[in-house]
Amino acid sequence: MKSALGIVIAREYLERVKRKSFIITTLLVPFFMALIMVAPALIMVFSTPESKTIAVIDDTGRIAAHLRGNDDIRFVTTTAEPLDSARANDSYDAILFIGANAISNPEESVRLFSHGSLAMVSDAFITGELEKAIEDVRLTDYNIENLRRILDEVQVDMTLTVIDIDKEEDSEISSVLSYFMSLGADMVLYMFILIYGQMVMTSIVEEKANRVLELVVSSVRPTELMLGKILGVGLVAVTQIVIWVALLGACTAWIVPLVSSSAAAADPEVAGALAQLSDSGYLLSLMGWLLVFFIGGYLFYSSIFAAIGSAVDNIQDASQLTTVPTLPIVLGIVASMAVLNNPQSPLAFWLSVVPFTSPMCMMARIPFGVALWEILVSVAALYGCILLMVWLCAKIYRVGIFMYGKKPSVVEIIRWARYK
Repeated sequence: MKSALGIVIAREYLERVKRKSFIITTLLVPFFMALIMVAPALIMVFSTPESKTIAVIDDTGRIAAHLRGNDDIRFVTTTAEPLDSARANDSYDAILFIGANAISNPEESVRLFSHGSLAMVSDAFITGELEKAIEDVRLTDYNIENLRRILDEVQVDMTLTVIDIDKEEDSEISSVLSYFMSLGADMVLYMFILIYGQMVMTSIVEEKANRVLELVVSSVRPTELMLGKILGVGLVAVTQIVIWVALLGACTAWIVPLVSSSAAAADPEVAGALAQLSDSGYLLSLMGWLLVFFIGGYLFYSSIFAAIGSAVDNIQDASQLTTVPTLPIVLGIVASMAVLNNPQSPLAFWLSVVPFTSPMCMMARIPFGVALWEILVSVAALYGCILLMVWLCAKIYRVGIFMYGKKPSVVEIIRWARYK
C-alpha cells in the first residue's frame, strides 16, 4: 500500500503531466525560443533593402570624391545645383550638404536633409562613409606617400585564444559563450522557480476555497500534504527541464559537426565556442548543476509560496503576499547580472552562498569555471536552509489551512510559526 505522501506526489504530478497544455508547451516552447533567436537574422536576410539616391553638395570640393555607395545607397555629386534647388528636386531621396569647414569641424558643417527618417542601417552607412572620406582627406594633407596603405598594414585585428588550464587536456573556451550560457541558465531558473512556486500556491488556495482540504487532511497529515504538493509540482518542472535538455543536446550534437569545419576556420572565437559546445563532459556537468540548483531554489521558495497559499482564502489576497518570495528571486536575477561582469569577485562568492540568491548567482558563475569546493559550499548552505524553511513553513501551513474568513496579518503568521 502506497504511503499518503506518495499518493499526494503522484496525484499532483500526473494531474499536470497528462494535461495537453503541458505537452504542447514542453514541445513548442523550445521551438519558439529558437525562432525568436533566429527571427532577426531571417528578417534582415529577406527584408527588401532601402534604395536611396543621395545628392551630395560639397563646398570643400574634396570629400565627395571619396564617398563610395553600395547597392542600396547611391551618392550623386551636384556641383552647380544650389541647396534650395536640390531640396525641391523630387528625384533625390536626401541631400547631403558638406560645408566649407567640414574637414576641420564636421559636426557643425555637415547636414543631411531627408524626407522623413532614414533606416538605421542607411544612417549608419552614410555616417561611416563620411568618416572614412574625411579621414582620407586629412591623411592626404600630411603629404606622406601611401599613408593609408601603411596604416592598413600596421593595423592589428586578432581574437585571443583562451585555454582552460584546470583540465587535463588543453581545450579552448569562449567567454562569449560562457556569458550567454550563464544568462540562459539564470533565465531558466528565474522562470521555473517563479512559475512553479506560484503554481503550488494557486493549487492550495483553490483547494482551500473549495473546502477540499478539509476532506484531505482527515487522511493525510498537513505536513505530508504540503510536501506532497511541493514535490509533485517540482517533479513536473524537472520533467520539463530534462526534456528540454535532451532536445537541446540532440540539436547541439547535430548542428555542431555541420558548422564546425567552415565556421571555425572563419573565426577563432567561433572555434572556441564550438569546442566548448562539443565537450560533452562540460555540458553534462553544467546541466547537472542546473538541476541541483533548480531543485534547491524551487524547494526553498515553493515552501514559502505554500505557506502563503495556506494563509489566505483567495488569489487576490495571495497575490499581495507573493511580494515576500518574489523580491528575493528578482534580487537574485539582478545580482547575477553583476556577477556576470566579475564571476571571481568576493561579492560574487558571497551572493552565490547566501540561499536567497545562490541558485541564480552560482549558476551565473559555473560556466566561467568555479572551484568545486565553492559549489559544494553553496549547495550545502542552500539545502541546509531548505530544511529550516520547510520546517518553518510547515508550521504555518498546518494552522493556515484551517483558517477562513479573514486575511491574517504578518504578526498572526509569525504567531502560527511559533506554535508547537
